[in-house]
Amino acid sequence: MPEVIRLAPQAALARLVPHILEMESAADGRRIAIGLAGGPGVGKSTLAVELVAMLNAVKPGSAAYVPMDGFHMKHEKIEAMGQADFKGAPHTFEGAAFVGFLHHLKHASGPVSGPGYSRKIEDVVENAFTVSPDVRVLVVEGNYLLLTEGPWAGVKALLDYAVFLHVKRDLVRARLMQRHGEEGLFSEARNRAHIERNDLPNYDLVEQSRDRADVVFEMMVAE
Repeated sequence: MPEVIRLAPQAALARLVPHILEMESAADGRRIAIGLAGGPGVGKSTLAVELVAMLNAVKPGSAAYVPMDGFHMKHEKIEAMGQADFKGAPHTFEGAAFVGFLHHLKHASGPVSGPGYSRKIEDVVENAFTVSPDVRVLVVEGNYLLLTEGPWAGVKALLDYAVFLHVKRDLVRARLMQRHGEEGLFSEARNRAHIERNDLPNYDLVEQSRDRADVVFEMMVAE
């Protein structure tokens, strides 16, 4: 069972940075992957970006952000499947492609570009980031890093350290309402229905994978 620690985001970063730097030093030049997993709306991407910035402040150019969200299926494909109401669920991602990409990244000696996801257009953006050859730490972030179903089962073995972030379900619901409303692409009623039908069931599914992490951070955040 993983260690469970209750702490604020800045304390989580203060705990992670020295641990990751120690892991990097012990890796003898081998690339390591740090996974930040957790349900939608728990703050994974914010923490991942800040973690990369802090690692690069200590060792410039040593860390890169690798988001799982870039491996959403293209929206056109999801619509063709009749799954637009379930966009964001595990089966609406290119899970096998993500596993293959992460494996390639860990062993690549040249620059590697990867896809991202834009909430402004609710679709995939190709070549959204590039991991340079000098990068030694991959900060990998996504909902489904610790699942055991389908292609997702291949992710855990590629992570050198896995962190699970937990935030209370009611706060996640409120955060997701704000997130879905920010770009004004859909009505409030649509967003609320999507969260209840899709996002919160995904949150519940991901919560079941928390015991596969090395450590669980129960985040102390303003409500």
